[in-house]
Amino acid sequence: MKIYMETMGCPKNFYDTQTALGILKENDFLISETADDADVLILNTCGFINDAKKESIDRIFELSEYRMSGKKLIVSGCLSERYHRELMDEMPEVDGFIGVNEYETLPDIINEMMYSENRFDNVTGCPSKNLGRLPRIIGDNPYTATLKIAEGCNNRCAYCVIPSIRGPYRSKKKEDIIEEARWLSEKGCRELILIAQDVTYYGTDLYGHMALPQLLRELCRIDGIRWIRLMYCYDDRITDDLIQVIREEPKICHYIDIPIQHASDRILRKMNRRSDRKSVESVIGKLRDAVPDMHIRTTLITGFPGETEEDFEELMDFVESARFARLGVFAYSQEENTPAGQMEDQIPEEIKASRADAVMRLQMDISLELNRKKIGQVMEVIVDEIDEDGSYIGRTAFDAPEIDNAVIFTSQRQLSPGDMVYVHIKDAFDYDLTGMEVENEFA
Repeated sequence: MKIYMETMGCPKNFYDTQTALGILKENDFLISETADDADVLILNTCGFINDAKKESIDRIFELSEYRMSGKKLIVSGCLSERYHRELMDEMPEVDGFIGVNEYETLPDIINEMMYSENRFDNVTGCPSKNLGRLPRIIGDNPYTATLKIAEGCNNRCAYCVIPSIRGPYRSKKKEDIIEEARWLSEKGCRELILIAQDVTYYGTDLYGHMALPQLLRELCRIDGIRWIRLMYCYDDRITDDLIQVIREEPKICHYIDIPIQHASDRILRKMNRRSDRKSVESVIGKLRDAVPDMHIRTTLITGFPGETEEDFEELMDFVESARFARLGVFAYSQEENTPAGQMEDQIPEEIKASRADAVMRLQMDISLELNRKKIGQVMEVIVDEIDEDGSYIGRTAFDAPEIDNAVIFTSQRQLSPGDMVYVHIKDAFDYDLTGMEVENEFA
């Protein structure tokens, strides 16, 4: 039986898909690259904000057309976890729904489904207790791989539904993480990206303390892995020990993703965030003092309920002064069953959008300024793809895949995705760099 699985949403969803496909392959299912060639279609959805929900729903209807030829359609992931009862009633086009914790049951579910005309709802709502090593498949280009070190979240940010979808924070055992990282290295992984809802909280539930620094030391000892990247670090949990490890370990990228969300203390309190502007600026200062070339990425929210012009001006001032190397911004999405969704002082959509646009226009100028400082430098680059004109598209250690800047460069030789080379930067734009490979490449 052939299975086709498609993923929407964040890197954590892509990791779940790789795990699901690994479980299916281990149980003798065949994996199809296309929906046309499959017997069962699985869509791993995102249900975090309104735009993502709409995109997932649109794709469900598109894939449902394949049922006319006798194929089965399963919807999994966050949208399914969050709205399975409503979707079961409103989407007869779908054969069944599973949540974020049911992938280990997929083989049994599919086998039963193929011999029954009954639709099913298999969303348990119970966090999986198995956070050990599970089967996994990786793509044709395994040089960049995510490694989920924890699941769930204990933070109760007023705008967020993740704790109700993914459950409480659960760390993987260090031994299982190390084993998976070694396996990835053997498969050709050079860039290891650690992900969780909050990687800095790792180990608190298992070991009684934040154990990310110790974990990083051990991961850095694995041969073959050249870069280790940290995603989703909360500022109040970036300890002196963690900063020291980043400074001392050459494999750890001088890049950190810190979802700050806002700079107004009043709005941060309404968001139920633990930080204020002063504490955030203190952490940023510590990072830059210890690691002068540290590239900090952040995400911000505009138009949170009650955000005044004064709050927004404070946010703009913060962006101007902080000079983030990478920044993303979201217009606030009003989500049901969240404290923020029930607040009375909602901001009109057009104001939320215009404020988000203003932040990004400011950040564009900052990004261009910072990029121009790299002209003339020779930088390490990992090749991601070959452009139609024969040039190469890659990234520095300061850029995460899919979301950050690119380096477009030429070479006198044939390169492949995953190759790591040195590039002399010749020009800079708002978000990208251009250059040429130089001879002193990696061994």
